[in-house]
Amino acid sequence: MVKITFPDGNSREFDEGIKAIEVAKNISKSLAKATIAVSVDGKVVDLDHQINSDASIIFHNFSDKEGKEVYWHSSSHILAHAVTNLYPDVKVAIGPAIAQGFYYDFEAEPFTDEDLRKIEKEISRIIKSGIKFERAEVSREEALKIFDEKGEIYKSELIRELPEGEVISTYTIGKFIDLCRGPHLQNSSKVKNLRLLTSSGAYWRGNSDNTMLQRIYGISFPDKEELEKFLLIRAEAEKRNHKKLGKELNLFSFHEETPGNPFFKNNGLFVFNTLLDYWREEHTKESYTEIKTPIMLKRVLWETSGHWENYSENMFTSEVENEQYILKPMNCPGGILMYKEDLHSYRELPIKAGEIGLVHRNEYSGALSGLFRVRSFHQDDAHIYMRKDQIKKEILDVLHLVDRMYSTFGLKYHLELSTRPEKSIGTDEAWENATHGLRDALVEYGIGYELNEGDGAFYGPKIDIMIHDALERVWQCGTIQLDMNLPERFDINYINENSEKEKCVMIHRTIYGSIERFMGILIEHFGGFFPLWLAPVQVTIIPVSDKFNDYARSVYDKLVSLGFRVDYDNRSEKVGYKIREADGIKKTPYMLVIGEKEEGTNIFTVRQHKKGDIGEFGLDDLISRLQEEVSSKKLPDGYKLEFNK
Repeated sequence: MVKITFPDGNSREFDEGIKAIEVAKNISKSLAKATIAVSVDGKVVDLDHQINSDASIIFHNFSDKEGKEVYWHSSSHILAHAVTNLYPDVKVAIGPAIAQGFYYDFEAEPFTDEDLRKIEKEISRIIKSGIKFERAEVSREEALKIFDEKGEIYKSELIRELPEGEVISTYTIGKFIDLCRGPHLQNSSKVKNLRLLTSSGAYWRGNSDNTMLQRIYGISFPDKEELEKFLLIRAEAEKRNHKKLGKELNLFSFHEETPGNPFFKNNGLFVFNTLLDYWREEHTKESYTEIKTPIMLKRVLWETSGHWENYSENMFTSEVENEQYILKPMNCPGGILMYKEDLHSYRELPIKAGEIGLVHRNEYSGALSGLFRVRSFHQDDAHIYMRKDQIKKEILDVLHLVDRMYSTFGLKYHLELSTRPEKSIGTDEAWENATHGLRDALVEYGIGYELNEGDGAFYGPKIDIMIHDALERVWQCGTIQLDMNLPERFDINYINENSEKEKCVMIHRTIYGSIERFMGILIEHFGGFFPLWLAPVQVTIIPVSDKFNDYARSVYDKLVSLGFRVDYDNRSEKVGYKIREADGIKKTPYMLVIGEKEEGTNIFTVRQHKKGDIGEFGLDDLISRLQEEVSSKKLPDGYKLEFNK
């Protein structure tokens, strides 16, 4: 017999060798039906996995991260099976689950829309057939023989790079055999509602020196309603694409002469600077000071920090007078130099220094994507130097600040605790202490958190703040990193109550993350319809003819004198055209059409974006409405996607 312990702490005995799925069935048929995979002693395995010794077990359904990964990875194998059935000469590469769905890469001619429809039809046949996923463990020699004989050069390359002693497994579904760790679903019929989305080129291993492969993206869900919701979000996301809206709203541009480096136009710079003004306002309330450090520092500084050893491939370098300099990829070493200029007493701590630092990272050109992935960006960094007894309070203070700022934008969030990665610096004790410090603060904060094993920074564990936008997409922006390693490397001290030097504890934290990226997220979150306080143009004034220009201009001057951002549109275009442009394209929050009635009565029929005519206002009443909406940072109506329609 083996004792199996469940997540609630209860345990039961079963026959040795029982399959994981049988344990689920023994509890309830509904649990077994919903279960996609299980974790046995922390390792995700197939449902047919045999349990031969005492173990803990967790059942995963589609709502779990682990369940989605198994479901979507199994779907990618079904896709590859369909493609190899239809196009026997293609060579297969890799087919992972991704954040939303899956893809598979093939060496093949580009796939057309007609090809994708044909592949979808074959996928439906495979799903209905209920073909079993069969796992086998093989030796390195056996694996190479299998894939060399098939001419699968990409699989053979991966096998040759596996470390000695690595367990090698294959999964077979029908005629298709794949090199794969798994786990997978029991059979193809478990996959429902699969839709192929698009096909595009992708270099093998992301290297432009390698072969260009053809990547097919797909998505699948157990429920049809989930697929429909996904497709609705996808269609809405295309409308809200920040690169498209950035052009329409005259916010920013990119140029081939300097890829990955955004150019901000007047409207975009206003949004950028207003985000910074709000950041400064909130941080002043929390007693942060603001500093500025150079963007270029000697390589020796980055060797001391550990960045050169762990991050050099992402750094831009330059040589000055036979000495190597680095364009900073992050702000912390410069801030540390400023902290060390003076001695600090324990009474001064915590010291909280913020920096809107311009940083540069050498991103692969194929990964660049609008404001979401750039090579130069501004990081709203802050570093907190503190005593060990201040850890919990300072982390909680940052979390409360995060909550306040994200709420202003209507952004919900969840928290993830990311622990020590394989590539890291520092002692086991330092990592353990830092991780416990973050965990204790998260428990006290009280909204729950997810554990993200092995995804911490190389110098310390971190809390990642994952925001949920209006389309329910998830983005990682803010982060809180607890660091006990850089204080050791840079000898960062304070004078304790015994007049002795003692090492600081250091927090690295951001809220926007990258201001450019956060701005791109906001563009899509609001669909270009910014809250009034953030809108680059708040009011458009439209005289119906030239004879009302003087009066319209006086209204314009009044609003501008009060600090509002106003567009005065007296072009010789039809009024309807100008309204459609201001409302539909420029997404101006308010529009005033001025004619004879308005001039004679000082009463305005006001139009609002997405609402149309909202009634008549005297100028003073309208000004009061606008001022209240700006001061309260009121969120606009109608920016969230309604899923019940």
